[in-house]
Parts: sequence; structure tokens; C-alpha cells
Amino acid sequence: MAPQMIFVNLPVKDLDASKSFYEKLGFSINPQFTDETAACVVISDAIFVMLLTEEKFRTFTAPGKEISDATKSTEVLVTLSAESREKTDELADRALAAGGSPAKEPTDLGFMYGRSFADLDGHHWEVFWMDPAAAQGGQA
Repeated sequence: MAPQMIFVNLPVKDLDASKSFYEKLGFSINPQFTDETAACVVISDAIFVMLLTEEKFRTFTAPGKEISDATKSTEVLVTLSAESREKTDELADRALAAGGSPAKEPTDLGFMYGRSFADLDGHHWEVFWMDPAAAQGGQA
């Protein structure tokens, strides 16, 4: 049985700038599902981000619904796990260097560490590492 996949669809104002931002984070663009209105960002074998121009995004939403302005309101928190604290910092630092902005202060609970950033359109991303022993023990 193939693993279940997730496709996070995000509206963007400037598709080329957004593609460049995510490539600077170390992710690739799948050209098979990319055109002048959309780009498929490959996060992993099972996680993808579909960057859609606002016009294209509207074709997928319910009639009459507005697209949230992620710079003014929180629409969703997209959270990715990382292999280590260092990898957490690495991805967050790359996002900031690529033009993203800090979303909130880092979280350090000892057994869990997280950083956050907003992408070029204000979409809120969280990156976290959790000590595998703590995760197996159910510490929250």
C-alpha cells in the first residue's frame, strides 16, 4: 500500500518569487505539476506544497469565499519535523535568509525545540525537533 500523501495548497502573489524562496530552503520543484499558474514544491516523498497564483487558487475554493491575507490573519500553521535541533535551525535560518520573516520566538522545552517563519506571502511555518526518547515516552 502506498503511503498517504499530503498536498498543502497555498495562494501566492508572485509565483516565481515563491518558487525561488522554497528552492532556497533546499526543496525542489516538480516540473510535471508546474506551469505559469502553479508550482509543486517537493518537501518529501509524501509531502508537497502546491503554490497557486491567487487566480488559480480561487478556482479550488468554495464560491464567494475570500482568500485570507496571511500577513494579517492566521489561516493555517504548517508544521514540519526536523531530524535535529541543528536541522531545525538550518531550515529556519535558510527561510530568513531567503526573504522570510520570523513568525514568533523559538520554543525550547528541552525535549522539544522549534522555530518558525513566515514565507513571502505570510504563510506561517513551524519547524520542530523532538527527542525520540521523549516522543516514545509520551511526554508532552
